[in-house]
Amino acid sequence: MSAFIPLRVDIVSDVVCPWCVIGYHQLAHAANATGVAINVHWHPFELNSNMVQEGENLREHLAAKYGTTLEGSIKARARLTEMGAALGFEFNYADDMRMMNTFRAHQLIDWAEDQGRAHDMKLALFAAFFTRREDLNNVDVLADVAASIGLDRDTACAMLESGERAESVRKKERFWTSRGVTGVPAMIFTRQHLVTGAQGEETYANILNQLQPAQAV
Repeated sequence: MSAFIPLRVDIVSDVVCPWCVIGYHQLAHAANATGVAINVHWHPFELNSNMVQEGENLREHLAAKYGTTLEGSIKARARLTEMGAALGFEFNYADDMRMMNTFRAHQLIDWAEDQGRAHDMKLALFAAFFTRREDLNNVDVLADVAASIGLDRDTACAMLESGERAESVRKKERFWTSRGVTGVPAMIFTRQHLVTGAQGEETYANILNQLQPAQAV
């Protein structure tokens, strides 16, 4: 007799990356549709590692970095909002939404990983930024997110203020960039197969079905 064991998926991602949200939820839907259990491990990547502490207006940031026009921004936000809704995630864009420095958010995920809650923390931070438009560089906001998933708020706050997780996050970021990851989401299936971008439920379903592991019990 055999039983399926979860398939490992490493996801390199930033918490302010909308396509990381879309890609993860497409993957999760594919896993549910195929019945393939997945074990997701999140890894840090900063889209804007030199972002100022106060952040920048999101629309102005994208215009300066990518040349995105106002019309292009409006269309992109509408598309993401529609795709997110179909996947059960709420994008709640606004004209005053800001792109934030995410280094502290990654430290919070790193800390949560020691308590087996990195996945829950990542999803909570996605919602904090894209649904509630919260400042993910603010220690109090991040501590509240930690508390919302049942972790100790004061401990989270002290950890963030001390910066004790900073080098751990930098080391992990360097690991993935040294292996050629230059954009996110980057998904590595069973530590062997790299898939970049949000590829859609059908593609992920095909990957999961091909790689589904079995273990004799």
